[in-house]
Formats: sequence, structure tokens, C-alpha cells
Amino acid sequence: MIFRSIRRAVALVFALFLSIVRYGLLRLRGPIPLERRALWSQQTARLILACMGIRCRVEGTPPTHGLVIANHLGIIDVVILSADMPCFFVAKIEVGGLPYFGWAARACGTIFLDRSSLESAMSVADQMVERFKLQVPVLLFPEGTSTDGVQLLPFHPRLIDPATSTGTQITTATIRYVLEGGRPEKELCWWGDEPFGTHMLKILGVAGFTAMVRFGEPRIYTNRRVAADSTRAEIAATREQMK
Repeated sequence: MIFRSIRRAVALVFALFLSIVRYGLLRLRGPIPLERRALWSQQTARLILACMGIRCRVEGTPPTHGLVIANHLGIIDVVILSADMPCFFVAKIEVGGLPYFGWAARACGTIFLDRSSLESAMSVADQMVERFKLQVPVLLFPEGTSTDGVQLLPFHPRLIDPATSTGTQITTATIRYVLEGGRPEKELCWWGDEPFGTHMLKILGVAGFTAMVRFGEPRIYTNRRVAADSTRAEIAATREQMK
């Protein structure tokens, strides 16, 4: 396990270093358009998965625009979903303080939400509406936090309102991790009061696993509560099917 952790840590550092160099080269050409930032994020995520030997199986068609709603199990979700498609994330403001990932989140055009501020919520909604005009989807985790995968928390309808109020299509992305040896999924999850460093060490040390992602069919909702309840039910049912 120690050798595996060291090997993956070295591979991860190498991938992150290359991503920083590539971003710096892009900056030399001038301001980086949002769409190009999303592509940089996708290329970085694919490099990380390749360097760390993480397998990913995707079912369905990743959307090219609109809002994507996903369940949230841990920091690796972001890498998996970024590798599947260029996208912009909506994340809590605390993510901006994480080592490397905070910088990468800002670099790829993440929209940060301060959950204690109504002004921030209004600003995020406006930014999401503007991003919907681009050919890059916006992705959010409406549970508001990551879990151990045992249960799916209620989805916050306020986060979905920018899509329902503008008639923007919504697509679900269901994530499940399958670990070798039949070990429980929560070994890869980030939940409770677990420190970020401990979570990363767990990812580096776990034996082989496959990340499974299934995209649903795009739908348009006109009511945010209906959208929240319907997408949650769809993801819950899909996770059962993916067992």
C-alpha cells in the first residue's frame, strides 16, 4: 500500500506540474477565453487519470451545454467529470482554499458560492445564466456537500433555479465507484469531518477501482422544486441500477 501511495503521489505531482506549465504557456498568448479554460481543465483531468491509472467507464452522452446535476462523493468526482467533458463547476467558496485544486478551480472558470451570503447567491445565479449561453455546460452538486454514498441528500432547488427560470436543459450525471475485492464505495468518499489531506491519502492508497458515470437524457423543467426532486429521484434510481 505504501509503495502504491508513493507511486501515485509522484504521478499526481508530475501531472499537476505539467498542467501548470501548460496553463502558463496559454497565458503567454494573452487572456484565456472561458471555453479554452474548460478545455484545459478537461485535458488536465485526463492526464491525472492516466498518470494515476484510474479507470473510468462512461455511459450515455455528455452534454455540450446547459446544466448538469450530479451526486457528490468526493474530490475525485471533479476530476472524473472534467475528464468526461469540458465544463464549469459551481463550488462552495471553501474549495478555493484547497492546495492546488483551489488554484485549478479558479483557473478553469469555477463559479464560487458563499453559502452564507444572499448577495453571493444572486451573483452566482447571474453568472450561471451567462454561462448557459456558451457551448460548455455548467455542473453543480445540488446536495451542497459530498457524502459517503450510502444515501443521497436532498437537492437544493435554489441552485437549480437559474436553469428552470430560463428554460435551460438539465442533464443528470450519476457517479458510482466500484472497488476491487468488493470493498465498500465509501472507502473513496469524502464525508463527515475528514480532513482534505486524509481524503487524498485514502485515494492514493486504495487498490484498483473503476469510476462509473452515467449521463441521463436532457430535460427542461419550469419549476425548480420539481426539477430538484425529479433529478434526485433519477440519480438515486440510476445508482441502484449501476450496482
